[in-house]
Amino acid sequence: MASRLNPYVSFAGDAKQAMEFYEGVFGGTLTVNTFGDSGSEAPPGYADKIMHGQLETPSGFTLMGADNPPGTEHKPGNNFAVSLSGDDADELRGYWEKLSAGGNVSVPLEKQMWGDVFGMCTDKFGIGWMVNITEAGA
Repeated sequence: MASRLNPYVSFAGDAKQAMEFYEGVFGGTLTVNTFGDSGSEAPPGYADKIMHGQLETPSGFTLMGADNPPGTEHKPGNNFAVSLSGDDADELRGYWEKLSAGGNVSVPLEKQMWGDVFGMCTDKFGIGWMVNITEAGA
């Protein structure tokens, strides 16, 4: 799979409704995974909240979104990041190193509970980035 760059929007508990709305606007296929689907115990009140949603449209658009996890602040107008994802680990790690240099790493780039390598950082210009490397066989 080629590397992909797309917006990732955070919601204050209404990600399912928002992503279904965007599916109605753009068409395509929406897939969602809830906190309850993750295989580990969901935080109280979060079993049905969206941990990750992805809309793939016939026009080639990709929109990702999720409900903010517990303990994180929702800031309308500043509730998005740019997502880089794919299976070319060397390419994506190279992007990560450059994007995180001089910035702030909030989630180190490391193996996560869903099996991929994932990290979050804010670059030196204040832009949030998420990097997800799909592991072979994951």
